[in-house]
Amino acid sequence: MILWGPPGCGKTTIARIMSNMTQSRFVELSATSHNTAHVKQAFDEAKSYLSLTAQKTIIFIDEIHRFTKSQQDLFLPYVEHGTIRLIGATTENPSFKVNSALLSRCKVFVLKTLNQDHIEAILTRGLEEWRGEEVVVDTDKDKDAIKQLAVFSDGDDTVKGAFQKSHLLYDRNGDQHYDIISALHKSIRGSDADAALYWLGRMLEAGEDPLYVARRLVRCASEDIGLADNTALPLAMATYQACEKIGMPECDTILAHLVVHLAETKKSVRSYKAYNLVKQTIQQKPQYPVPMHIRNAPTKLMEVKYKI
Repeated sequence: MILWGPPGCGKTTIARIMSNMTQSRFVELSATSHNTAHVKQAFDEAKSYLSLTAQKTIIFIDEIHRFTKSQQDLFLPYVEHGTIRLIGATTENPSFKVNSALLSRCKVFVLKTLNQDHIEAILTRGLEEWRGEEVVVDTDKDKDAIKQLAVFSDGDDTVKGAFQKSHLLYDRNGDQHYDIISALHKSIRGSDADAALYWLGRMLEAGEDPLYVARRLVRCASEDIGLADNTALPLAMATYQACEKIGMPECDTILAHLVVHLAETKKSVRSYKAYNLVKQTIQQKPQYPVPMHIRNAPTKLMEVKYKI
């Protein structure tokens, strides 16, 4: 199986629970600290263990998407022949990051981020067990502390690890990158300036290239604002040039200025839709010749020809 979900949602915990429930031999690997040689060795050892004990091994591979698709080919014979039980964990969409042959032999489970209520329940239960069953967590001070821990954990049930986070969860080459820029674009399209500013902040505070954001906003100024506000495109270009000249952190306010303007101004997609129809016509219709009366006539002879 493949467990797909954000960091801290319990992928590794689920694998360990399954191992305990089935009383299986459990081997835990990570693509960030182990290479394919380590994985192949673990698979070979699992094969030998199966021959000796008739018991299968669960091999858990964290961050499985970090192995290339050619490297993942090495897993196929072991999975296909049932030598091992493979559990892969990934924060990236497995449709793009996991070998299709391997993926077809696995069941994919999508896990969600733990919300604040879930984290508070976990922390409350843990505190009660640590203090003893006779002590109930009910004081305002306890509740406030637990609430703050839940907020800081940001969906991660390992609160100690959460406090060590020095950056926002954001992968400039992964799904988060595309999901958040999409959220920014759609918030602008929906005229929600508050939401647009939030998604802008999520990208900039996580270290996104401001020029990437500015380029997308230039496109947005033409695609979504278009003819309804012809000042939007020059403002977007000026923002791009300002970001290019002064960079972060000074250009964050400039980007925020543009985002609010794009969100709050009128919208028109007339030119965007019209050009899409032009492209469709070019692809589906014959290539019509240029009418004679609008052709270029650089010589007197051609002028006469056009008149005739």
